[in-house]
Amino acid sequence: MFAVHVENLVKAYSGRNVLNGVNLDVPEGQFYALMGPNGSGKTTLASIIAAAKAHDSGIVQVYGKNPSQARELIGYVPQENFSSSKLSGRENLMYFAALLGYSRSQASELVTGMLKRIGLYEEADKKVSRYSGGMRKRLEIATAIFPGIKVLILDEPTTGLDPAARRSFFNIIREVVDKKTSIILITHLGSDAELASKVGLIDNGRIIAEGSPDELKRQHAMEDAITVETAVSTGDLLSVLKRFSIEGKVAQSEAGYRIFSRNGDKVLADVVRSLDQAGYKVLRIEMSRPTLEDVFFKLTERSIREEAKG
Repeated sequence: MFAVHVENLVKAYSGRNVLNGVNLDVPEGQFYALMGPNGSGKTTLASIIAAAKAHDSGIVQVYGKNPSQARELIGYVPQENFSSSKLSGRENLMYFAALLGYSRSQASELVTGMLKRIGLYEEADKKVSRYSGGMRKRLEIATAIFPGIKVLILDEPTTGLDPAARRSFFNIIREVVDKKTSIILITHLGSDAELASKVGLIDNGRIIAEGSPDELKRQHAMEDAITVETAVSTGDLLSVLKRFSIEGKVAQSEAGYRIFSRNGDKVLADVVRSLDQAGYKVLRIEMSRPTLEDVFFKLTERSIREEAKG
């Protein structure tokens, strides 16, 4: 039996399908990342598995049960902050413990232990309004890992966190989650999805590819990726870069423009020379192995951040 089983799942809003026959299986203890751009259907899928929304057709099961019948097995942390900023960290957890039916004495002992596990014991009695983004996210994780939770669903948990806070967050996840707990991570960041044992790429309500991060990159993005950052950016710059990229495809990310080549070492020098001749000052250029964002771009011909060019 799978921890989560989804079969031919369909969900529509205002006559438009957001999920178009999704199939997904997550074994017990697996760390599964569902990666896609905004509007791809990933958050809708997460909320249906978490019993927060209903679906139109198809099958959704958590340990063989309808999600609404398995709520006690599911921990769900939506993208939006939900802890009360007017309460302390301890008060927030005590409130959630009460909702779950724990007595005050039971909750007090349990909450103290959880605060220690997530590294917030020293900050437990401060109001959440004084917490950093990373601290608040850790607190909200704690609300989703009370005893008995077997499926933890995290929707864009690192949004707004700097790289150091991101690493700290995932270290906390590894430390506090039982090895039998299945994790479903919803993300648009390849760096986060890389941490998962299996990744599903979702676009337009369908999972278009699935496998470990290395498997996906081997199967779908064999080319070298060259990232270029220039002092200025114009349409002419794109024209120059397209000449060096396979099929003239150029993706744009926060790091700059990315082009793809089967002979990256040679192309790197040619790109620098051509940009210099065209009057563009190169601030940074580097070659790297393909990323999961590159896999998505190759499969869909657009950036996962919806900034594809060319």
